[in-house]
Amino acid sequence: MAETMFLFWGSGSPPCWRIMIALEEKKLQGYEQKLLSFERMEHKSSEVLAINPRGQLPSFRHGDTILNESFGACLYLENQFKSQGTQLIPDAGDEQAAVYQRMHEVLTLQDKLGAVIYYNWRVPENERHDSAVERNKKALNEELMLWEGYLEKLGPDSFVTGKNFTMADVMFFPQVAYAVRFGISTDKYPKLMEYYTKVKERPSIQASWPPHWKDSPPTMDILKDV
Repeated sequence: MAETMFLFWGSGSPPCWRIMIALEEKKLQGYEQKLLSFERMEHKSSEVLAINPRGQLPSFRHGDTILNESFGACLYLENQFKSQGTQLIPDAGDEQAAVYQRMHEVLTLQDKLGAVIYYNWRVPENERHDSAVERNKKALNEELMLWEGYLEKLGPDSFVTGKNFTMADVMFFPQVAYAVRFGISTDKYPKLMEYYTKVKERPSIQASWPPHWKDSPPTMDILKDV
């Protein structure tokens, strides 16, 4: 079945990584894929635009079905291959609700990370203000502390909603790894770092680890004082 799947992806992109983790967890190795370069603007190529008119990554196809949003693609994979590999959405109503809640909260974390990491790329130099930078950092700190509290409440050796790895972790871990990549303080967020250290050793994470991260250890410190 994986042979009928195709993924355009970019190394280090959390949305791309989510789909790759889900594919690994659902035992769907062997899918067709093509790694594209953001720097060379390959995501704006005609072959990507043919299935994703926004020219964004990921771009995922299963047979004639196209999904270009990572949340949609991951939920599709879980629903289509429910009995295969890891069950990523639990059956129990309360557990299911917790997974849906956390996985959608990840979008807020993603936005607040982006507001800090990409500020200089997104905002023209003559429109930048130190007050905006500090405001974005404060908002990100508050968001990270919220997740720190979630993990502390769950106790040691937990995933993001409890004892089992779920779709919430598929969504959450790439953002945590991205924060680590950009220099998040390991002392200020000990529970997040415990989570990162635990989950990064999972086979699905190791199998889909961004290739250029393997060759270049974290050197950026944009988040060091958040």
